Amino acid sequence: MPKLPHPRLVRLLDAVLNTPLTQEELATRLNVSTRTVRTDVATLNNVMVNHGAHLIHQRGLGYQLKIYNQAAFNAFQQAVLETGPAPRTSKERIVQIQVLLLASDDWIRLDDLADTWNLSRAAVQGDMADVRSQLSLFGLSIDTKPRFGMRIIGSETAIRARLAQIIYVEQKAGQSSRGLINSLFPLKSQQVLTIRLRELLTELKIHINDDGLHWLTIYATVTLQRLASGHELNHFAQDDITPTILPVASKIFDALPMLLPANRHEIAAMAIQLQARINPNQYPLNAGVKEEARQLVTHILNYVHHHYPYDIRQDSQLKQDLLTHISNMIIRVKHHVATINPLAEHIKQHYPLAYDITLAAIADWIRETGYCMTQHEIGYLVIHLGVGLERNNCLEHHTPKAILYCDAGNAVARGLEAIISRHYPLLELRTINNIAALERAQMLGADIIISTTPLIEARLPLFILDPFPTQHQLEELGKLVLVDRTGPYMLEKYFSAEQFLYIDEPIDQETLFNQVCGELEGRGLVEAGYGASLKEREVIVSTMMGNHIALPHSIALYAKHSLVYTVAAPRGIDWGNGEKAYLILFMALSKHDYEEAMGLYDLFLTLVNNKAGKTLAQCTDFADFKALAHQELL
Repeated sequence: MPKLPHPRLVRLLDAVLNTPLTQEELATRLNVSTRTVRTDVATLNNVMVNHGAHLIHQRGLGYQLKIYNQAAFNAFQQAVLETGPAPRTSKERIVQIQVLLLASDDWIRLDDLADTWNLSRAAVQGDMADVRSQLSLFGLSIDTKPRFGMRIIGSETAIRARLAQIIYVEQKAGQSSRGLINSLFPLKSQQVLTIRLRELLTELKIHINDDGLHWLTIYATVTLQRLASGHELNHFAQDDITPTILPVASKIFDALPMLLPANRHEIAAMAIQLQARINPNQYPLNAGVKEEARQLVTHILNYVHHHYPYDIRQDSQLKQDLLTHISNMIIRVKHHVATINPLAEHIKQHYPLAYDITLAAIADWIRETGYCMTQHEIGYLVIHLGVGLERNNCLEHHTPKAILYCDAGNAVARGLEAIISRHYPLLELRTINNIAALERAQMLGADIIISTTPLIEARLPLFILDPFPTQHQLEELGKLVLVDRTGPYMLEKYFSAEQFLYIDEPIDQETLFNQVCGELEGRGLVEAGYGASLKEREVIVSTMMGNHIALPHSIALYAKHSLVYTVAAPRGIDWGNGEKAYLILFMALSKHDYEEAMGLYDLFLTLVNNKAGKTLAQCTDFADFKALAHQELL
C-alpha cells in the first residue's frame, strides 16, 4: 500500500490535481520555499512512479499532473486518502488531539499518542498548551488523571461548536478529506445533507447564503454523530430564541436521518444556529437581544469619544450598521456559534488604528460578560467601525511638513515654493528667509529642512536643493518626503539602543512579557498597567503577524512617548498554535502621537512581507539590527 512520507505531499497532490501551478504559487500555498517545492515534487514522483501518474514542469504553466494510467492512479489516490499520514507538524497534532478529545468517551493517554505517531512523549506534551488554549476559547478544559490519561470537560454545546469550527477550517484548507475527521464526519454524508437542507429551506422560503448553509450542514453532521454516540442535549436556554423559528428547526430535524425524534433542547440549539446564519429581517430578534445590542453600540461609540479625539456618535448609518451586526454577533458569541472571517489576518494587519480602537472599546464588555470574542468576530466589527471613522474623516494620515530656507531672494523662494508644491501637493511647506526665524521655526515642529545653502546648522534632516532644481533633485526630495514616513523615518524615531534586547537562551512567552513590561514600567517609559493590558490583549487575539514576527502591545494607550522595544531571539519563542516568534517588537503607544505612530505598521508589514524575522533575529546589537532593518525598508 503506498504511503506518502510527509503530509505536505498530500497537499501538494491535492493542489495540482485539477490545474497547473507555478513553483511560486505552490510555495505560497504550502508555506515553504521554492527549493522545498522542487524537493517535494521529486519525492512525490518517486512514490507515484508505479501508480500511473507523474508531475511534469512546463515553461509558462508550472507543474502539471499527467495521468497515463487512470485506474492505477485512482487506486493510488484512494489508498492515500484512506491511509492518511500521521500528523507531522505541531499544528496538525494540535488539531488531531482536539478531535480525539472532543469525539472520544474514553481517556486518552499521551504515551499512546506518541507511540501511534512514532514521536517522543515530550513532543506531544509540548503541543498540549496550545490544545488547552484553543479549547478554552469555547469554555472547555482538560481533566487529567494519573495512569488514565486525559479527557474533555465542558458543555455539549461547546463541544459541538469546537468540532464544527475545526471541520470548517480543515475543509477550507483541504485537510479533512482523509484521516480521523473524515472517518467521523464523512464528506459524502455532508454533501447529501447539504442538498436536503437546501431543498427544505427553499421550500420554507428561508434565504441563507452558501457559507451559512455550509455551517448549518457541518453542525447537523456533528449533531448526528454526537447523538449516535449517546450525547444528547439535556439543557439549552431559549431566552434569545425567536419563537417563530422553532418550528423551522423542528422540520430540519425531521429531515435528518435519526432513529429517535429530537428533544426540545436539540430543537432550540438548532434554532439558534439558524437564527445566527439567516438574515434577521426574516425572523426578527427578540427584544432582549436587541436591547443588549443597543447598549453595546452606545458603549462603543461613547468609549471612542471619551478616549480618542473622534466623535462618531451622531452617525446614524454607523449606528444602524453596528446594531444589525452586533445583534447577530451577540447570538453567536453567547451560544458558541462558530464563524470564520477569511480576512481576519488582513484586517488586523492593514487596519491597525481601527483595530486597536475597536479592541479597546469592547475589552470592558468582554470582561463584564465573559463572552469569548475570537479574532474572526473582532475583524467583522473592525470593518464597521473603520468605515464609520473614515466616513467622518477621523482617520487623518500624517502630512509631511517641511521648512524651506532660501536666502536667494523673494522671487527665487516663491519659484521654489511653486515647483515643490506642484510636485508634492501633500507637503505642508513653510518658507523662511533668515537664520533667526529658522531657529524658531524648527521648534514648532517639522520633518525636514529644504535649503538652498548647506551652510546652516539644522536640528532636523537637511536636504539641499538648487535655486533652480534638477529633476533628479526633485526625485530625491520625493523619496525623503513620501517614503520616510513609513520606513527609515519610523526606524529612527521610535527604535533605540536602550530598547533592544538579544536573547540567545530558551525563554517562554510569559517570562519574556514579565521581563520587558517590568523594565518599561520600572523605567517610567509606560504607566503602570501596561503589562497587564498587553497580556489581556494576547488572550483575546494573538499578536503574531506572520513570518516569525510578533507585535505584542497593550489594549489602551499607556506610553508617555510612543516607542518600540525590540527583542531578537534566534532560538525562537513559542507563540502558540505551533508558531514561533524570532523577532518580537513590543509597541507602546502614547495618546499624544499615536496617529503618526500608526505608520509603524507599514514598517512592520514590510519586514513581514520580506520575511526578515529570522534574519533580523540574528543581530546581537542594535547597530547591526538598525543597519540591516534599514536595508530591508529601502
